[in-house]
Amino acid sequence: MSSLSVFDIAGSGMNAQSLRLNLVASNISNANSVSSSAAEVYKSRQPVFAAELNNAMSQQNSTSKVKVLGVVESQASAVMEYAPNHPLANQDGYIFKSNVNTVEEMANMMSASRSYQNNVEVLNTAKQMMLQTLRMGQ
Repeated sequence: MSSLSVFDIAGSGMNAQSLRLNLVASNISNANSVSSSAAEVYKSRQPVFAAELNNAMSQQNSTSKVKVLGVVESQASAVMEYAPNHPLANQDGYIFKSNVNTVEEMANMMSASRSYQNNVEVLNTAKQMMLQTLRMGQ
C-alpha cells in the first residue's frame, strides 16, 4: 500500500458521506410533502455503499475505497390521511403523505456528519505525518 493511498480512501469516504448528507437534506425537505396518490408521493431515498475490499484483495493491493452503488427509494407505504377539504384530496377524500421519518433522518445526518469529520481528520493526520517525515530529512 502506498503512503498516498490513504488520501484516496479517505476521499472516497468523504464523497460517500457527502452524498448521504445530500440525500438526508432532500428527505427532510420533502418530509411534509403530500399527493393525491400513493404512487406520486415523495419516498425516502437512501444511498447504497460497498467497500471495494474484494477487488483490493484479489489484486494483492490492500487499499479499500468506498464505492457508491446507487440510491434506493424506501418501499414503506405512504401515510394515508383523510382530509376531504384538502386541495390534493382524491375522490375518496384522502391525501398521501411522504414516508420520511424525520427522527431517523436526523440520526442519519448526525452519523454522516461524524463520518465525514472522521475522514477529514484522517486526511489531516496523514498530511501532518508526511510533513513531519519530510522535516526529519532536512
